[in-house]
Amino acid sequence: MAFTIQVNLPQQAYEIAIAPGSLEQLGAYLSNLQLGKKVLVVSNPTVFQYYGETAIKSLQAAGFEVASCILPDGESYKTLESLQIIYDTALENRLERSSTMVALGGGVIGDVTGFAAATWLRGINFVQVPTTLLAMIDAAIGGKTGVNHPRGKNLIGAFYQPRLVFVDPEVLQTLPVREFRAGLAEAIKYGVIWDAQLFAELEAAERLERMEFLHQSAKKGELRLIDIILMRSCQAKAEVVSKDEKEAGVRAILNYGHTIGHALESLTGYTQLLHGEAVALGMIAAGQIAVELGMWTSQEAERQNALITKASLPTKLPTRLDLEAVIEALQTDKKVKAGKVRFVLPTQIGAAKVIDQVPADIIRQVLRQM
Repeated sequence: MAFTIQVNLPQQAYEIAIAPGSLEQLGAYLSNLQLGKKVLVVSNPTVFQYYGETAIKSLQAAGFEVASCILPDGESYKTLESLQIIYDTALENRLERSSTMVALGGGVIGDVTGFAAATWLRGINFVQVPTTLLAMIDAAIGGKTGVNHPRGKNLIGAFYQPRLVFVDPEVLQTLPVREFRAGLAEAIKYGVIWDAQLFAELEAAERLERMEFLHQSAKKGELRLIDIILMRSCQAKAEVVSKDEKEAGVRAILNYGHTIGHALESLTGYTQLLHGEAVALGMIAAGQIAVELGMWTSQEAERQNALITKASLPTKLPTRLDLEAVIEALQTDKKVKAGKVRFVLPTQIGAAKVIDQVPADIIRQVLRQM
């Protein structure tokens, strides 16, 4: 059963196509977009081994001239050096302004490829084909592209919307369990800040921590939990982005859990924690800060933390972490405004707001408890 979600933006509206088992139809989907003939598929070795041939054959069958660029796997390669590799490949294959870069992979591949597309020839077509849960429901939607600076995450980048986000949930079958759980953190995030019904669906699930549990449905013809997660999460992201493309207002709530989460990733060298794991820790911290400030109840915080635990995500900070270094790292976050760290804090299940008056001693207290 295929679903389409519209991302309505003034300059360029586009679709999120959720089409189970249809990666071999990628070329047909792109044919409908009236693109130029040249396509550069950017991926990593693991994903390309599983799905590169299927994607390329599909594109070639639709009449596209296809080249590929394989980047090393992992957050530590979300760098200007990786960007240069894409530029070199684009030059070798004479990509033109009508050409398209296709990101086949997770959030790192999507972010780097998107930034390359935004800046090559001052902007060429870009298509997201996410292969991780986190990318499907978050990173691939909304046009945030970029690379990391050694001292901070996503400090170099641009807003650049894709022409299409093409989601085939069946590719999640090859996703490592740890990566799958990391993606669930973003689904929990949407439940806390925007969609109380999604939160309730996750709470009602007997188990969350493995892909096979999300594939089950009570009766034939009913939606599987994975379909519900994809649809409701993508819809939430689409609604927020459509209201605020460049994070001037409401879109900032999508950073729930990310303020402390990004600091943890940076301080551990992008090697100890997956992005979703860091976000889970950031949500626990932000939730407790909201409790300390009287913005939401300890019972709601416990419900959130119970979901994080059910997804087998971490709930304790990495050992030997310098808490003062975390406080200092918060000051380099992109969301700092007029010198004040802005936190997204929940006010109830399904709603949140941005606060820039969080005392440092409360942050320290919460981090010590973790």
